[in-house]
Amino acid sequence: MNNQKLLIIKIGGNSIDNQFELVQFLEAVATISTPFILVHGGGKLATDLAEKLNIPQQLIDGRRITDAETIKIATMVYAGYINKNIVALLQKNKKNSIGLSGADANLIQTTKRIHPTIDYGFVGDLNATSVNIDFIENLINFSLTPVINAITHDGNGQLLNTNADSIANALAISLASKYEVSLLYCFEKKGVLSEPSNDDSVITTLNHQQFEQLRKDGIISKGMLPKLDNCFNALQNGVNEIGILKATNILGFLNNTNHEYTRIIK
Repeated sequence: MNNQKLLIIKIGGNSIDNQFELVQFLEAVATISTPFILVHGGGKLATDLAEKLNIPQQLIDGRRITDAETIKIATMVYAGYINKNIVALLQKNKKNSIGLSGADANLIQTTKRIHPTIDYGFVGDLNATSVNIDFIENLINFSLTPVINAITHDGNGQLLNTNADSIANALAISLASKYEVSLLYCFEKKGVLSEPSNDDSVITTLNHQQFEQLRKDGIISKGMLPKLDNCFNALQNGVNEIGILKATNILGFLNNTNHEYTRIIK
């Protein structure tokens, strides 16, 4: 690993749907001098479009069941509108960026999920060799900022929907051998909350033992579960630091000037 720092920033939740908040976030990240990769999902917009088209949607523990019609919608929304909207806003703020799915340049290859009891449909699971590290490194060396969405491929022509938190995690772990990596999960909340209905109940530091107890007590649930599973997996696999924070507080986290966020520790 060299001493060059690299940020893996995942943006999701309502911060994707709220154009004002998204613009604020992108204006902030465009000022960051450290190279970064931006990963995004966009589930709510995809869900809204599916409902308008009368295509039923189902989530299990924060994971989307992706049937043949839903993979079309996910690709249109994630790899299309949301991805290019983000790229255009970064270009507006003089941050030269490139929007990519996992299929582009064989960036992220996954395998279709096989589960003993649940048919997840066209959902892709990552492995240790999923990420095309050399291609990412070339983009960074050309001073390009990759903007990566949640659509991957299986190498046999099939597009797959992959959890964006998991993609950020896989990128962070894969690149930790070459860079000093920080992984930031940015969304509409200030961090991990001890009282889900109280936005000010931020847990400032969270270790694995505390997480398991909060999971058992039902305080942490739904979409936060895979996010935190990814965080602790990344910490065990060479990632330098991990934060969960409000998207508009990203500079506060990086500059250590605003402590309203959750730092994940071993």
